[in-house]
Amino acid sequence: MNARLLRRRRFLTYLGLGSLGIGSTACAAQFGSATTSTPIASKTTVETTPNADITKSNNSEVTTVDEKSKASSQKLPEFQGISQWLNSSPLTVQELKGNVVLIQFWTFSCINCQRTLPYVTKWHDRYAAKGLKIIGVHTPEFAFERDPNNIKDAMQKHGILYPVPIDNEFKTWKAYGNEYWPHIYLADRQGNLVYDYIGEGAYDRTEQTIKQLLG
Repeated sequence: MNARLLRRRRFLTYLGLGSLGIGSTACAAQFGSATTSTPIASKTTVETTPNADITKSNNSEVTTVDEKSKASSQKLPEFQGISQWLNSSPLTVQELKGNVVLIQFWTFSCINCQRTLPYVTKWHDRYAAKGLKIIGVHTPEFAFERDPNNIKDAMQKHGILYPVPIDNEFKTWKAYGNEYWPHIYLADRQGNLVYDYIGEGAYDRTEQTIKQLLG
């Protein structure tokens, strides 16, 4: 990896498992640099390490906080500033009600995102007919990731058949208070955010949460 890329990307290991209220202790993070009208707040442990499993969007310092989960009051934020929807006509949160919703923030050149995609596409194949709706919010890190044709090529390469909104202006990203690629959020059929996980890993736990929400 070249020096420019190292300056742009800050790698961390996410030690907490990101549940906001299902089955175990809540874990997540809050960062002072995030700007959002609908923050997703809970508990998180984050530690710097040379071995990356997530990509941070800027070089701000990380503050670890420990606070009571606020999941009960968190609703799925509306999609904002989407320039184009791929694999779907435009969707709203209201239209997703009645489904279990998985939101994944990703960008196609991020190696950590690439490693998660086989699991996310597998969940789509297994559970879409049972009521799981996956939305892969594509928020770019680099200029070439803003090009819809490049995103389409990546979607074809990875077999992505679920809706992908292009969030080039970071407006949906900010609505979630997000700072990382990849980042998964799960909402129940009533639109309540009940789980989030940053980075690679916890695939079995995430799938078990999906199955529990599907009932």
